[in-house]
Amino acid sequence: MRAEEIKKSVEQAKNDYAYQINTMGDYRDTWRIFRIMSEFVEGYQFLSKLEREVTVLGSARFDENHEYSKIARELGGLLGKNGFTTITGGGPGIMEAANQGAFEASGESIGLNIQLPFEQRINPYVKRSAAFYYFFTRKVMLTSPANAFVYFPGGFGTMDEFFEVVDLMELNKMERAPIILVGKKYWQPLLDFLREKSAGVGSVPVHDINSWHLVDTAEEAYKFIKDTKDKENICELSPGNFDCQGKLDWKIFRIMAELVEGFDFLTGLVDDVTVLGTKSTAADSHYYAAAYELGKKLAKANYTIVTGGGPGTMEAANKGAFEAGGQSLGVNMRYGQRDRKNPYLTRSIGFQFPFTRKMIITAPSKAFVFFPGGLGTLHQLFEVLTLIQTKKMEPIPVLLYNHKFWEPLHTWIKKTMVHDVETIGDEDDELYQIVDGVDEMVKIIKESKKY
Repeated sequence: MRAEEIKKSVEQAKNDYAYQINTMGDYRDTWRIFRIMSEFVEGYQFLSKLEREVTVLGSARFDENHEYSKIARELGGLLGKNGFTTITGGGPGIMEAANQGAFEASGESIGLNIQLPFEQRINPYVKRSAAFYYFFTRKVMLTSPANAFVYFPGGFGTMDEFFEVVDLMELNKMERAPIILVGKKYWQPLLDFLREKSAGVGSVPVHDINSWHLVDTAEEAYKFIKDTKDKENICELSPGNFDCQGKLDWKIFRIMAELVEGFDFLTGLVDDVTVLGTKSTAADSHYYAAAYELGKKLAKANYTIVTGGGPGTMEAANKGAFEAGGQSLGVNMRYGQRDRKNPYLTRSIGFQFPFTRKMIITAPSKAFVFFPGGLGTLHQLFEVLTLIQTKKMEPIPVLLYNHKFWEPLHTWIKKTMVHDVETIGDEDDELYQIVDGVDEMVKIIKESKKY
């Protein structure tokens, strides 16, 4: 089949929800692979023409007179006047404000838009744009080229994008770049939670948190951007690098291979629960004991346990399922030629690219259970919440284990996101539940199956 025919067929499927991850059905569906790969190819071709990129992210709900919109507009102007390319999600709110500032300063103003069940328009200040159907391909494009990242107050989507970037940097799967957080009042409680809770369970290096720049003005933000150097396009085996002298190199086929193998791995799964949490959980921890008990009880109820396949919480849940005679799956991260996996897996698969692994570990589940964790756990949590909130995924149980750990985050979401800055609605903080007992989690998961 010619490339023109493939592209035409993919375009015809643009609004077909049979292609959403919550209704995948047969994961071997050829057209889904073509569609994803077309987004990668077209996205990287689009990005290859850009220079000195800075990604600006934040809430779509702020009007043009909001204090944060004014700061974003001013920052876009500083970037435009000084030869930087401003990249946003292309929508309203903070995105529109940053694009407007860059546009009016005669700078490069780029929008990478997502197609949602409810229409999201491209704001009028975007000079060049690209649209994406899948969140994960769009996020790869938003993060890959940037020489700096600026995060304004936002909702679940902003948190998803923030935690993805800092997680990839911590894993050395992405080149380090300045992380700038605008709005001390908004961000400080979240940083306190990370220092007290996530660092407390050994899952977040404090030096990473200390490396982020917390600011209140456009001038302060620009100070950390102005001396950044444009990233060169170097041919190397790196998940963050795909462009080689203006042409996509062979790694695009490696992504395709991982997707094909991943979808094949998922085919046949029916009742499965994804359990996530820090790799640092010790075997004598009460969190380890609870994850083990959950894996065992769900396996006895004929659920398949899916984890990241590694140590800590993942190992505990896999071990419980394995010793109960159940299906215990690992969707592992590959480091070089080595898979990080625990010995309690009945089946496993390894990925070189974090974004392909993330799509596979998210796609099939009937419920998600989040034990205490760090940047990776929070990234997965906010991605799932974003997908459900934006109707890219059907509502399913999202369970957070242990009030003592999660309550400060919930308080921040409720107080700051819902009431102070209004970046999410009253109903959005009901997309997850905090629970303290394994039996309670099993009961919620079983009862959700009835519907």
